[in-house]
Amino acid sequence: MKFYSGFALLDDLHFFDEFLKQSDYTVAGFSYGAIKAARYAAESRERIDTLQLFSPAFFQTKKESFKRLQIGGYTKDPEGYIQKFLEGCFAPCTLQPIRTGGDTLDQLDELLSFVWTDTLMETIRSKGIRIEVYLGLEDRIIDVEGSRTFFLPYATVTSIKKANHFLQECL
Repeated sequence: MKFYSGFALLDDLHFFDEFLKQSDYTVAGFSYGAIKAARYAAESRERIDTLQLFSPAFFQTKKESFKRLQIGGYTKDPEGYIQKFLEGCFAPCTLQPIRTGGDTLDQLDELLSFVWTDTLMETIRSKGIRIEVYLGLEDRIIDVEGSRTFFLPYATVTSIKKANHFLQECL
């Protein structure tokens, strides 16, 4: 299995253990990593049976002012931005210990600017790859409804009630 981590995250794979298909022919990604996983699946010549997208970064419905605000916040205080970002990812649950690092302004810009397209999804499906998308209905990071609407024609979409960006359910 090949896994792509979320923006600024290291070792985040364990958060998705209950959903991950443990197979040599599975490619998975979380948030920003979902973009990387989808691109890999579309471009790869290797056998891939399943593409799993966990809380895929979906910002194409957000206004440009939102994106500029994010870039500005990161530019001004990268560490503070990442801390606030992580709090949002885990909300409404308690922030869990997680390693961070390796983030760049270019990655944040790519994440915010990426547009999921019908062409990308059709390219993946045309290879016979099964697409699974997992969304937390309490996710405070991405546009959950926009994401759900976009992916439904191409993927099996699993919506998890009371789950955050990390797909954790809070009581």
